[in-house]
Amino acid sequence: MKVVVQRVKRCKIVRKKDNQVIGRVGCGLLLLLGIKKGDTKKQADSLLDKIIKLRIMADNDGKMNLSIQDTNLEILVVSQFTLLANTKDGNRPSFIDAEEPIKAKELYEYFVTKLKEKNVKVETGSFGDYMKIEAELDGPVTIIYETKS
Repeated sequence: MKVVVQRVKRCKIVRKKDNQVIGRVGCGLLLLLGIKKGDTKKQADSLLDKIIKLRIMADNDGKMNLSIQDTNLEILVVSQFTLLANTKDGNRPSFIDAEEPIKAKELYEYFVTKLKEKNVKVETGSFGDYMKIEAELDGPVTIIYETKS
């Protein structure tokens, strides 16, 4: 799995086919989640545990000292297979390392469910749809996690 964690002041997702807002958060995190072939629930559990404990939210002194758990802020999770692009050869990226859509959706939904079980307010994108993301980054603060195969 590969996840890009971005601290945001606000963020919303609009599904292109019907121009509907399908996810929206205020202050919190935007997670762009790519699922590789062979990724497991155990890896998802480990990754989400790191993310909810990640101390990148500002305290009263403006220091990155608090986590999502500490602040009760929100997370918007978007599936993004393009994070797994292989660009070693030529100019066209290959997505051969990305998990098949059915398996990827299952693990994506598992990830979201487990976040909710940790009492995190979670919004999502629409798996497999073309979406527009409008985000006001905060900082900007961007952290990238990648699990081992």
